[in-house]
Amino acid sequence: MSKLNRVYLAGPFFSDQQKKRLDDIQALLEQNDTIGDIFRPGKDEYTAAEFGSFEWQTAVFKHDVNNINNSDIVVAELDYQLEDNLSEPDSGTAWECGYAFANNVPTFGVRFDEAPPLNLMLAGSLTGFFNGPKHIEELKDYDFNSLMTRYENIKVF
Repeated sequence: MSKLNRVYLAGPFFSDQQKKRLDDIQALLEQNDTIGDIFRPGKDEYTAAEFGSFEWQTAVFKHDVNNINNSDIVVAELDYQLEDNLSEPDSGTAWECGYAFANNVPTFGVRFDEAPPLNLMLAGSLTGFFNGPKHIEELKDYDFNSLMTRYENIKVF
């Protein structure tokens, strides 16, 4: 029996389009035999304090960091505002990838818009990269236990 990995699913969730992309990724991961629990920031909101207050900020930050620390892998949706032709990754998602990499949590990038270049530091931190709709479908079959490095032929800057 294969190990079921706990996933921290990072990515922007500020618009319906962004949430839809995360939903699509989660649906593929849920079909994967090597994936168990999936944690999504923003799904379990901290409600004991007013949204945006210092208490809320502190609780949400620590909750998300704790969940990265307790995950086997991070899967990060690296498109930001595709609906506005902005494909640079969300700054919070980039931070989560860097934190995971620094703490030896394997990190996988997913990008729906396959054309733009990716920052070298972000690209270099990824164990695997699924670039474009055709390759994103492979999330359901990738072996997250073997952690085979998965490259995409992309431009970096």
